[in-house]
Amino acid sequence: MPLRTRLALLTAGLTAATCLTAAAPAQAQPSTASHVCSPSVSIDRFSDVLDKTTYQDTFVGNFSALAVDSDGSLAALSDRSSLFRLDARTLKPRSVVPLTDETGTALDSEGLVIDRDGSRLVTSETEPSVRRYSRTGKILGRLPVPDDLRVSPAGRAQPNGTFEGLTLLPGGRTLVASMEYALAGDDAGTVRFQTWQRHRGSFRLGPQYTYRTDPGLGVPEIRSAPDGRLLVLERGFTSGVGNTVRLYLADPRHAMKKTLLTDLATCPTLGATAKQPQPNPLLDNIEAVTITGRTKHTLQVLLASDDNQNPTQTTRFYYLRVRTTPLF
Repeated sequence: MPLRTRLALLTAGLTAATCLTAAAPAQAQPSTASHVCSPSVSIDRFSDVLDKTTYQDTFVGNFSALAVDSDGSLAALSDRSSLFRLDARTLKPRSVVPLTDETGTALDSEGLVIDRDGSRLVTSETEPSVRRYSRTGKILGRLPVPDDLRVSPAGRAQPNGTFEGLTLLPGGRTLVASMEYALAGDDAGTVRFQTWQRHRGSFRLGPQYTYRTDPGLGVPEIRSAPDGRLLVLERGFTSGVGNTVRLYLADPRHAMKKTLLTDLATCPTLGATAKQPQPNPLLDNIEAVTITGRTKHTLQVLLASDDNQNPTQTTRFYYLRVRTTPLF
């Protein structure tokens, strides 16, 4: 199906949708007026409490995705093939489940959705793939993936540049995975978002659509807002300078038109320190986003960084408030 046709189908579909072993470093104090990052975003605090810790002999870090479970706990996905359950208030690990592929090989796991039946939908950017797991880590199934999104030479995707983000739109009928970087043959900065439509309890391939990133940035995560628009995280790294991390609001119903919510370099430092050069010492390799709560005009958004198990990087959680009026 031509991409233009797929885009048209997606637009129609979306319009219809209803949709701890180490001592904890110091944390920032609760939000004040000085915690403003932009007219739309403020930061309450950050936490480094999990940085360079272990739990049940498993390194706690490398976080690539977050999700809120039905019991109120926080699911935190490590790209080293571990899924942690964290206390939502203290971030203290409560359990860890290993994830593997069908052969028992560890995943490069990147995106996470907790489905309405409690199963876990997890992307791996190796192939790429989307698998469904039970709470105990048993593989329950695997979703189809278009050939052109597969890593070269099987497809047109570049290694380490495939499925990074994963989200379920309101109503639970449409699943969306975001590629991190452009396919070979596509314009640089144009990334594909693949959808699946739920049909009789399983997901079938749906339309693709495109998203334009800022120059030099990729998409490590997407998260559906309550009205079906997407929070899109864009990120890049420049040696000797540090990370660029921007949070956008994008509307799939209007050709993925995006609005900048904030560049996190503009946030107050809140006393944070960095282990390597950064434009703002608060920044690190931020990859994970989830919405933890909402009021009439505000989303409570939690971000987390992937420290790559690197001594010069930090596992850090960021507590943001995103004002949704008049943008939504």
